[in-house]
Amino acid sequence: MFLPYKLIILRSYSTHPRRRVVVTGLGVISALGKSVDSAWKFLLDGKSATKNLPENEFYAKLPCKVAAPIDSSVIEEIRSNFTKTELKTMSPATIYAMNAVKEAFNSANWKPTDPLERERTGVAVGMGMVDLDDICETHENLKKSYNKISPFFVPRILLNMAAGQISISYKLQGPNHAVSTACATGLHAIGDAFRFIQHNDADAMVCGATEASINPLSIAGFSRLRALSTSFNDHPHEASRPFDKKRDGFVMGEGAAIFIIEELQHALNRNATIYGEILGYGLSGDGSHLTAPSQDGLGAKLAMQRALKDANLSPSDISYVNAHATSTPLGDSIEARAIQSIFGGNEDLAISSTKGSHGHLLGAAGTLECLFTLLACRDGLFPPTINMNETEDEFKNINFVANKSQKWPKNGKKRIAVKNSFGFGGTNVSLIVSEFVN
Repeated sequence: MFLPYKLIILRSYSTHPRRRVVVTGLGVISALGKSVDSAWKFLLDGKSATKNLPENEFYAKLPCKVAAPIDSSVIEEIRSNFTKTELKTMSPATIYAMNAVKEAFNSANWKPTDPLERERTGVAVGMGMVDLDDICETHENLKKSYNKISPFFVPRILLNMAAGQISISYKLQGPNHAVSTACATGLHAIGDAFRFIQHNDADAMVCGATEASINPLSIAGFSRLRALSTSFNDHPHEASRPFDKKRDGFVMGEGAAIFIIEELQHALNRNATIYGEILGYGLSGDGSHLTAPSQDGLGAKLAMQRALKDANLSPSDISYVNAHATSTPLGDSIEARAIQSIFGGNEDLAISSTKGSHGHLLGAAGTLECLFTLLACRDGLFPPTINMNETEDEFKNINFVANKSQKWPKNGKKRIAVKNSFGFGGTNVSLIVSEFVN
């Protein structure tokens, strides 16, 4: 017997009580360090990990001479945890993600082991760009011989392979999802995972993003876009300077950040340590330009407004915004105005961008910065915007947490923060996180 059309629609869209989602595990590798604790300390100390690029024939031709890479000794150490066969099948970005996942599960003090747990645990991990070095090397090999092409070339450059490798390694059979929305990738991955749990598609998710794009071709490409800093080649630690008047472009970083998130009761049932809670998720499109944000900041505003609505919060509930602010003249100003337009009446609001310390991790930026935002909520500390010495007159009254971390005044309020990420193509996302209060 066929059901009437209207009844089918009603059943398809039946509502369920909203499930609360908490963060129980964190993992990271970046220029700031190979653990969450070391990265958080480095950031709060107000230091920069930016350094000069190698002086070789490729980088010598380029106007940008700075980046924030993972230390080579750290890379060698994490590569030693994989077999030669495994390394052949994985791109550097996937290796970074696998390392961060291991720390995240360890910090969660949990791994899904029985069949039902594995069916109810999924993965949402993305990356912004494939490994361009791999493509260039394979192209050169093809000039020599077809037989020199690795059978793993295609899997290595697929954007979903970090998610795939994680799912395979831990036998996770919940949603297997990969996001690639340029520099909004990481935050979209967390937000999508948040909704998978809310909608009962999973009880736990491994989510985040990874990026390994520091190479001559990507530096050249972004330089041609005039997106990278070139004025501080002789003073690399000063190159990434969000909201500062002398900012002239971003500094490319690399790494991975991974969250373990769970439905609240699932976490409580196993007595998990809870880092914080995810409250709201908002998305928008600029519908404006390929690389430049909408001049009126409408896309950014819509994302923040939708996240507030999703969390059932008002602007006065927010005490901190971790900005996308990449250190570009146009983008930082537009975002600052967008934030002011929504939170302008909130005199206690603090805004900072941590990219001065670790550079811009492209697809992985949002996850790394959301990790710091969550720790800010937990520890009651605003992370600093380093190299922030002077800003435009219109932003003089904003607390950008310049150069030194600040205590987060409690004021009888729950510590709640907004994290923004924006990507080429006009894709915008805001996530709202907070300290955990049961």
